[in-house]
Formats: sequence, C-alpha cells, structure tokens
Amino acid sequence: DRREAALREAAAALGRARIFGGLEPGVLERLAGELRRRRFRRGEIIFHAGDPGDALFVVVSGAVKITLPTEDGDEAILATLRSGEAFGELALLDGAPRSASAAAMEPTQVLVLTRSRFEELVDAVPAIRTALLRTLAAEIRRLTEQVAELHFLDIPARLATRLLRLADEIGAPHPDGSIRLDGRITQAELASMIGSTRQTVNRSLRGFAAAGLLRLERDAIVIVDAAGLARAAGR
Repeated sequence: DRREAALREAAAALGRARIFGGLEPGVLERLAGELRRRRFRRGEIIFHAGDPGDALFVVVSGAVKITLPTEDGDEAILATLRSGEAFGELALLDGAPRSASAAAMEPTQVLVLTRSRFEELVDAVPAIRTALLRTLAAEIRRLTEQVAELHFLDIPARLATRLLRLADEIGAPHPDGSIRLDGRITQAELASMIGSTRQTVNRSLRGFAAAGLLRLERDAIVIVDAAGLARAAGR
C-alpha cells in the first residue's frame, strides 16, 4: 500500500546516505519507520545559520541547498543535496549552533534524526561511526576543492567546473552523448555556487553556447561537448 511504498522509499534514501550505507535492509526499514518526516515547499527554510543543531536530515526526494549570507545580502551556495544525501551532522558532533542555512530548492521531503537517536546509533553501530568519519573527511576535501576553485580559476572556468559536477550529480545522459540539466537550477543559483553574478553567468553560458560546448534551452542547459567543457575548466 501507499504507506509501505513510502517506507521503502525512505529506507532506500537512508541506504544511499554514506553514513547509513552499511546497515542491513531490515535495520534501514525499522529506522525509517521511527524517523519523523517533513515536507518543504520550494524556497522554504529548513534551518537558519545560528539555530540549535538538534537533528540530522536525510533527503528522501527533492533538493536542498546549503547557504551562507554574503556581505551584499545575497547568498553563497556551499552545496546542493539530493535524494540519499544527509546534512546537519556537524552541529550534532560539536553541539554548536548551525554554521550555515538550509533551504528547499524544490518541493522536498526529508527524514529527521534527533540528536539523542543519532548518538545512540553512533554508540551502538561501529559502521556508522566509521562512515561518519569518512563523510566528514569527504566534506573537508570538497570544501578544499571549492576554495581552490575560487582562488585559482576565473569565472568561466569555475562555471565549467560546476556544470560538469552537476552533470555527474543530476545530469540526464542522452543517447547522442549530450547531458541535460533541467531548469531546477537557475542562473542565479549557479552564480551563488561560484561566487559570481547572474549577468556574468549568463554571458559565460552564452560564450560556451557560441563555442558549441552546450545548448541553452528554455527550461534546461544541455551539455553537448563535455570534453570541451572540461578543457574550459582547465582540466
């Protein structure tokens, strides 16, 4: 029935999360059944920077962006997360307030794991403790790469790098070799991801299109030459 299907979907999302990937299917289903679910509309805030860090979240469906405010009142997008990805674990480890904000990029459903239950799982399941350390190491590597991109790449190269990363994460490959990124990510959001402006991103995208690297459609960016885009990214 519908409830069982929802439970299987939630368990599958937990299983894709690096932290819980080592758990048996039956354990994942039991855990999914005891976690609270929350749904958010596009643009709705999940938590603000400075809020108490009292829960970990796992994306079941939709997409979440992790952001920091900038000096001019805009936002910098630190990460975009989709089904099977967890966020909010850092505040659970050190007890400090949230270091960034999280918001839904589209209609989104998440599972909420409280601090007390999280601590029980970490104590009881060695695999979760190990996976947690690996997750934190991967996050440090990702942030290091992001800092390097901001310091050493110009804006077109940063944009090319981000488009290739999005192609790996959410791209829809076509038989002709192209990769489609649909309109869930706007040019303004791309700008926030690479530390630029929407106008500059628009110019760079048009430059890539003129060079035959991608095609701009009304509701999508279609990468038609991934190798060429990689060269533009300095790879």
